[in-house]
Amino acid sequence: MQRTAFSAIVREAGDLAYAVFDSKARMIAQAETGTPGHINCLASCGKWLAEMFEGDLEPGDVLISNDPWNGAGHFFDITVFAPIFRDGRLIGYIGSTNHHTDIGGVGTSIGAADVHEEGLWIPPAKLYSAGKLNQLLMNVIKRNVRTPDLIAGDLAAQTASARAGEAAVIELCERFGLDDLDELADEIVTRSERAMRDAIRACPAGTWEAESKFDISGGRVITLHVRLTIDSERGEVDIDFAGSSPQIDRGINVVLNYTRAYSMFAVRSCLALDLPNNSGSLTPIRVNAPEDSIVNCTYPAPVSQRHVVGMYVPMPIMKALYNAIPDKVVASSPGSPWGCQLSGTGRGEGAFVTMFHFAGGMGARRELPGLSATTYPAGVSAMPLEMIEIESPVVFHRRELRRGSGGMGRMTGGDGQVVEFSVRSGHRWTMAAAPSGAAYAPEGLEGGEHGVGGRFSINGRETVIDGRAVMSPDDVVRLETPGGGGFGRPA
Repeated sequence: MQRTAFSAIVREAGDLAYAVFDSKARMIAQAETGTPGHINCLASCGKWLAEMFEGDLEPGDVLISNDPWNGAGHFFDITVFAPIFRDGRLIGYIGSTNHHTDIGGVGTSIGAADVHEEGLWIPPAKLYSAGKLNQLLMNVIKRNVRTPDLIAGDLAAQTASARAGEAAVIELCERFGLDDLDELADEIVTRSERAMRDAIRACPAGTWEAESKFDISGGRVITLHVRLTIDSERGEVDIDFAGSSPQIDRGINVVLNYTRAYSMFAVRSCLALDLPNNSGSLTPIRVNAPEDSIVNCTYPAPVSQRHVVGMYVPMPIMKALYNAIPDKVVASSPGSPWGCQLSGTGRGEGAFVTMFHFAGGMGARRELPGLSATTYPAGVSAMPLEMIEIESPVVFHRRELRRGSGGMGRMTGGDGQVVEFSVRSGHRWTMAAAPSGAAYAPEGLEGGEHGVGGRFSINGRETVIDGRAVMSPDDVVRLETPGGGGFGRPA
């Protein structure tokens, strides 16, 4: 899928998920590349799509949707889900979720008043029926986005990868003499759930509360409060976000599906890092949050930049888990990388839209320093600057580590980075961005110091950008991303 994708954010950054499901739509295997938010949301979205079209599928069908509340949390993430048939029997599914470069509306701006301003909402539908493209649906999608060729190309890549996955699953069944995936899936899911419960049972039982705060563009402060319970007898973890900030009138609200995805990642990565990620390993982790809160927003809350909050979800969970397993947790990181979507007229008269992001520093662990310029918890790669410059009029003047921005400690937090860029098109251009962690920097643990907060500047002046900004042709933007928190008191 990455090799055939048109957009750099999929091809280079790996902002995607890809997984195999059994006939009951249980996720049984996932690709190594992919973000926790995408892959764990794909697990539930796939089941939802399978239930929506139960009894109405045939070979060659391909399903599609970008529903925020049942998918990965915002319109940019489009899920493609295809049934696998063998000898006329449904034996499984192949699913993928890709972040697309544009979806219409206000783009990546946080300034929408409700979700309908944020772009095209694709309800559950058949993109292909019996192998035939739904041309009307494709025309609607292409007509409502700024980058129709990129969107169509990436959807084609998702479809082609589903076909390749289908062929590989059928070949696997033939090679090992399997009629379907059900018996194999039962074994995978059962063993994974048992291993996850055993890992939880090895932890001290108890209930702990923790809270993390961070600021977003415009100065608003977001609070995430968790109450985490480890039930060592049953082998279960319960996480409750009661006491967190309410949903707001900016597009950073998080649907519960996405909150659960990053909560499960935080627990699983600490307790059972080597355990395969599938429906079984996710079952013992339960997540709840009050309706109308920023981590369980209700329709029609704007959600375009839900990752600004959603990728911070692991931070208070790590603080709570520190009480039980201090050797396994990570000090706070900046959460979401600082992303920008730029659009305008290119070097000629054609329009351009490009999107990129730059990470801060990862928090330190008890025995290891934090990684610099590393996206945690998402794990997406930074796109090569040369690729961005080839595909758009953006020019980068500087990219270097922000030395000394990681929090001091026995183990130092990772450094952020400094990036400067401009747009050489001779025209005014538009920028959407949602930087976070300027006043409330990532926290340290066990006496470790906080990282250094971020700075967002235009032409040398620190600037607050609350949504979208119209830029002059000669403007230079400078990003200084936050450093990660340190671990342990400095020597």
